[in-house]
Amino acid sequence: MKNDFNIEDMLNRIAGLMVKYPKAAMFQLYDEGYTSMFEQLLSCIISIRTLDEVSIPVSKKLFAHARTPGQLVKLSPQGLEEILHGSSYNGQKAYTMLGIAQTAMQQYNGELPADYDALIALKGVGPKCANLALGIASKKPAISVDSHVHRVVNRWGLVTTTQPEKTVLALEKQVPQNRWIDINRLLMPFGKFHCTHHLPKCTTCPIVDYCRQVGVKKFS
Repeated sequence: MKNDFNIEDMLNRIAGLMVKYPKAAMFQLYDEGYTSMFEQLLSCIISIRTLDEVSIPVSKKLFAHARTPGQLVKLSPQGLEEILHGSSYNGQKAYTMLGIAQTAMQQYNGELPADYDALIALKGVGPKCANLALGIASKKPAISVDSHVHRVVNRWGLVTTTQPEKTVLALEKQVPQNRWIDINRLLMPFGKFHCTHHLPKCTTCPIVDYCRQVGVKKFS
């Protein structure tokens, strides 16, 4: 018999477990001083289809050259592409970033607004990056769902969804707003290191008494 879901207790237990694991890339970069909306949005773009182990050093390399839209627009597409080497689709990401920087300069006086609709209107920015940047840089309540978060909450049986976008909407109905940003902060590394895709560590999981273990056939 599984316990009824208690999101606060579940997240608190996971937080205790995650202290021994690396933080998700954008949260780590924030702790190191890269706190602006622009920096956070660019680091999220770098992370697309790229491991955190690569995203963090590539982000730092970029920020050594440019940390503001005004500084970034001075870089050539070829130069920016080279800086982003190691991140997947670095050429496309270079053009995306330059477009964001130009829009920031032309429409927002060099500073991106803490507004979901404005961020999502930027070419190349999807819901995941917009919500992450908002939550981390501006502390606005926002839920960001990547493949890890989507898998974990469906495995729990908390939601039954087929797409991350639908997972966001389902979670917004069940998670207190003051814990929205914790969904990605905690569940991304939880899904990467503990509640893994092929062989989750159920025998040492702090919330196994809540988890319905949907679809789990083997575990360690």
